[in-house]
Amino acid sequence: MSLIPVHSEAIRAVGYDGYTLVVVFHNSGRYDHPGVPEHVYHELMSASSMGRYYNRNIRGRY
Repeated sequence: MSLIPVHSEAIRAVGYDGYTLVVVFHNSGRYDHPGVPEHVYHELMSASSMGRYYNRNIRGRY
């Protein structure tokens, strides 16, 4: 899976293969989240604050 660099204060890069979302943070490493629906990936990528979206909608859920 290729990772896409993103413009975010918290997140360095994101990858998605249709099932697993990979999020790489600037300071806390890489996290793999299996079972993420495609719409959640698209919402993350278009969020005004990717870090806030991640904390509210992904962390601890997948």
